[in-house]
Amino acid sequence: MRILILGGGAVGTLVARRLIREKNEVVIVEDSEERCVELEEILDAKIIRGSASSIRVLKKAGLGEAEMLIAVTNSDEANLLGCLIAQVHSEIKIKVARLRTHEVDHWQSICSSDILNIDLVIHPDRETADRILRVVGLPGISEILDFAEGRVKLIGTNVTQDSWVVGKSMADLEKYGPPKNSLVAMVFRGQQVIVPRGEDRLRVGDHVYIVLPADKMSETLEFMGIPEASRVKRVFIVGGKQIGIEVALQLEEMDVQVKLFERDLARCEKISGLVETTVVVHADGSDQQTLVEENIEGIDAFLALTGDDEENIIASLLAKRVGARKAIALVNRLDFVPMAQLLGINSIFSSRLVVVDRILQFVRKGHVLSVTTLREEEAEAIELVATPGARFLGKQLKDLHLPRGAIVGAIVRPSGKVIIPRGDAIIQAGDRVIFFCLENLVPELEAAFIGDLERGKA
Repeated sequence: MRILILGGGAVGTLVARRLIREKNEVVIVEDSEERCVELEEILDAKIIRGSASSIRVLKKAGLGEAEMLIAVTNSDEANLLGCLIAQVHSEIKIKVARLRTHEVDHWQSICSSDILNIDLVIHPDRETADRILRVVGLPGISEILDFAEGRVKLIGTNVTQDSWVVGKSMADLEKYGPPKNSLVAMVFRGQQVIVPRGEDRLRVGDHVYIVLPADKMSETLEFMGIPEASRVKRVFIVGGKQIGIEVALQLEEMDVQVKLFERDLARCEKISGLVETTVVVHADGSDQQTLVEENIEGIDAFLALTGDDEENIIASLLAKRVGARKAIALVNRLDFVPMAQLLGINSIFSSRLVVVDRILQFVRKGHVLSVTTLREEEAEAIELVATPGARFLGKQLKDLHLPRGAIVGAIVRPSGKVIIPRGDAIIQAGDRVIFFCLENLVPELEAAFIGDLERGKA
């Protein structure tokens, strides 16, 4: 597929790297000469220097031959103009745009109209806020991801020093009688990614992902010794950028007492006009004395959502030390994520990865329903539909000889029945299959689930 990416920043680079690995032809339009030089050094892609809102530049980049446009510059205006140019001057079938404006709801109808005909509008702050709010009241859970319209969940948790599962192998856990329909799908240990087998043991500091049906959540949390959700009453937010405001507004709707800390006085005044019950504090939310004076001890969650990764990590560690039950940090530098987890921060989210996930779902074949990147692009959770003629149909899982580093985590029948499979399970045509694998195995496994007819259309 020929794909034109507008914007060679962090998101554009992440998307391009993945698309190139999957044998797509990628062209990137980037305005910065310095950044163009960097991109040419790290990517096997054609780099065009110029404005994403220039008709001449986009035609030079191959607008007429492109099959998909991904607009992820740092300017909403440039992203929208790029899509408008593509609508008028090309026959591009799929257009994706990232918009950061707080007026995104008003823009949705315009973007989907015949004027722009944008297939997907991504608002990174809102999508990241949604992920944060799923876990804000669960101190022991780092992340909750939904599949099959919420019928299947993937929960992440950190193995702590006092956890009873420390030193237990997968076989040992089976002997203790876990919920039958649950499975440890992946373990992240430092820089290592493990798809666990029976003999693999859990260690302190491991980040574990468990797949389960939605109705087994309470049972699974109890088995793992993780406290269940409690009503969230008090939350501190550090950072008055749009994501901080978005989270505060949603917490207000949940009747949560929120304090939002922002160092810029003018920004504080602006935020005060947008929120209703949130208390806006003009102060440094990473200062220990300030947090103690504002009564941080015992708060349900501390959310570090500034634009500075290092500040978010340090503030989260401080908040845990002075009494916050849960600390959540926004960390966009992917190489910081393993370190932040080892330091004991409960949850780490990246707006960049949220955008990448949504884009990859659109780029891949129609049978792929969802794509979720796990940690530093090291692994993925893929939800797809098994098509007639796929190689994996009609065989027991134990006979499929999946590559090491891959596991089928869940099967959802067309009837809605959820199966967390063991070796004797069989995949049927029409099943939703959720598998977890190392990133380099994704193309091989996706191909195995596409029938001959589907391949012929690609």
